[in-house]
Amino acid sequence: MTYQENCTIPAEMLEAITAEGIEKLPELIRILVNEAMKLEREQHLGAEAYERTATRLGYANGYKPKTVKTRMGEIEFAIPQVREGNFYPEALEKGMRSERALTLALAEMYVQGVSTRRVAAITAKLCGTSVSSTQVSRAAAMLDEVLEAWRTQPLGETVYLYLDARYEKVRIDGQIRDAAILMGAGVSLDGKRRILGVSVSLSEAQVHWRAFLESLLERGLQGVQLIISDDHAGLRKARQALFTGIPWQRCQFHLQQNASQYVHRKKMRREVAADIQAVFQAPDREQAEIYLKQIVTKYASSASDLANWLEVSIPEGLTVFDFPPDHWRRIRTSNVMERVSQEIKRRTRVIRLFPNVASCLRLVSAVLMERSEDWETGRVYLNLDSV
Repeated sequence: MTYQENCTIPAEMLEAITAEGIEKLPELIRILVNEAMKLEREQHLGAEAYERTATRLGYANGYKPKTVKTRMGEIEFAIPQVREGNFYPEALEKGMRSERALTLALAEMYVQGVSTRRVAAITAKLCGTSVSSTQVSRAAAMLDEVLEAWRTQPLGETVYLYLDARYEKVRIDGQIRDAAILMGAGVSLDGKRRILGVSVSLSEAQVHWRAFLESLLERGLQGVQLIISDDHAGLRKARQALFTGIPWQRCQFHLQQNASQYVHRKKMRREVAADIQAVFQAPDREQAEIYLKQIVTKYASSASDLANWLEVSIPEGLTVFDFPPDHWRRIRTSNVMERVSQEIKRRTRVIRLFPNVASCLRLVSAVLMERSEDWETGRVYLNLDSV
């Protein structure tokens, strides 16, 4: 059991939060992080406090206070020490990158004079004190160095490649633009997921997707057996140019959504959705293709546009049947990227408008780096022995 799994929220603290509101949250954070760090030290030493054991690797040496600025204000933590001096808890640092990136993004808006009075107030509350452009630049440079190293780290064998994009408002050359956040994730040979890369581009045009995919290949991406994504026009062309011959699985979730554009009568939508779902839930490709022919015939006269679209588009969502059945649920959609996108949205909606591309890339990279670390240290996503 890990130190994270051991951490529990005291009942009295939950009662206090219920009674007094979020004012108690800083104290809750302090208790949880302190407990996590203490348990992490026990794992490092190979023994609990005062435990006598032959496997002990060192000795505890009290605690050292450290004040950290967070979105909830300043919180003082008790950093566990060891006599040998070769220990520093990861629990305190984990999750702080995106906090710093968010603060920096807001601070940049404040320093550059592009913020509203409301944003300035938020920044002052987050940072605790006023900030100068020099302080922001110094802190940003330190964080950018870590994030750039992560974005450019070598890649390797990746069996399944997920690709997706989302948009954020960014000020570029004095204009407010909808910048495309291009993202890639994959499942490696050990069966675990990881974020492979991210970039901020002007759009999802082929030139931008191609540059992004080329950067993944230059970093050593190889062994891809299936690409899973929605049907972005620019992505399709870039994928076909750089991953010629690699099968593509069009996201079934998005196919279901796309079908509604061809259903002109509202009362038909549920029926059409059920028919498409029957195709996707077929026991094998042969049966799926039989079901598809049946529904194409069914709608040929009553909804010819829909029938034509089904005949052309649905087969792009059936590639999954060429892979091990125990993988189907994980590779039939790009929902894994949708969840990542929602996590980014949760962080970026506080800002709404990034002052520049670097600020946007910084926050998104920090969020993705944290998510990737969680995946890589977590449980196996897919058993790839059968691939």
